Amino acid sequence: MQDERAAPVTTERHEVVVIGSGQAGLALGYELALRQVPFVILDQSPRVGHSWRTRWDSLTLFTPHPYNDLPGLRFPAVRGKYPTKDEAADYLEQYAATFGLPVRLNCRVTALRRVSSGYLVETATTRFQANQVVVATGPFQLPVRPAWSDDLPAHVFQIHTSQYRNAEQLPPGDVLVVGAGNSGVQIAAELAPSRTLYLSVGKRLLHLPQRVIDQRLFWRLYTRAARRVAIDSRLGRWLSHQDVLFGTSLRGLAGEHGVSIVGRARGMAGDRVVVGRKRAIRVRNVVWATGYVSDYRWVEVPVFNRRGAPVHRRGVTAVPGLYFLGLFWQQSARSVMLGGIGDDATFIASQIAARVRGDTVMRRLR
Repeated sequence: MQDERAAPVTTERHEVVVIGSGQAGLALGYELALRQVPFVILDQSPRVGHSWRTRWDSLTLFTPHPYNDLPGLRFPAVRGKYPTKDEAADYLEQYAATFGLPVRLNCRVTALRRVSSGYLVETATTRFQANQVVVATGPFQLPVRPAWSDDLPAHVFQIHTSQYRNAEQLPPGDVLVVGAGNSGVQIAAELAPSRTLYLSVGKRLLHLPQRVIDQRLFWRLYTRAARRVAIDSRLGRWLSHQDVLFGTSLRGLAGEHGVSIVGRARGMAGDRVVVGRKRAIRVRNVVWATGYVSDYRWVEVPVFNRRGAPVHRRGVTAVPGLYFLGLFWQQSARSVMLGGIGDDATFIASQIAARVRGDTVMRRLR
């Protein structure tokens, strides 16, 4: 793996440029190598697995072993164990090294343009020309918090889950966690034993326990049903708009951990946060578990809808040679899971290889 920080400004030519060395980019690299398609993977991070290493300390995957394998390499864990975020990061680093994937670190892409020769991918030090490009930067890019978060009094400590590491970051006092997805619930459960804690729930959640009658739910749901339920099916379209909470339920948080479940956080009333319709609470800390939005401002190709989301079918856009990988529900519920990205990577790699073969045939005919 090379480091781009000290390199002079140069121009390189590649068949395929993959942007992002997370689980999606690495799985695609493996599949491209199998098909003998030349490629390079670019990533702005200093280390493979960086996005996992910078999450909160106690984070674990909600998929147990053996459901976390990328194509070609088993995840090194005991069966039934829920890996830690550092174990996931180490696995990605091992994966890249095992297959000798050409990852360029500290290589931040600033622009992607379509040109007459294909695509131009720009970084601070290198211009990459490519026939095909895959955007595999994942769904977790820009942290989101409501605009009224700026109205919180100066004495209220607030932090987004992207910056949260452990309870020691928070000053003493009551905590309001805003957002009851998997991140918010896990952090609430971690903080509740030592704090008075409120969890703000904005909408109804679909809860799935991790164990059902002592059998792994993922054996049926994750490995079978989730693969079969495609995004273009009626059930898939419905599920893709649901927030699924794995493991600890809201009822469990309230009963076992003493968490107060409150309504949607709506704004400020003096120095209190308004939750639900009328209730206002005074807290010392606010943890924003309000998610992320994608940031594609650097992609200067017209493949986005009015909401800024890429328009695609199974990751293939209408612009020839441009693909996305690692999106929510790209093909199925497994699309953003560590052990599920392989299905999508295989499909995109096959599309790329078919295009390469077609171009080769055309050159021969000429």
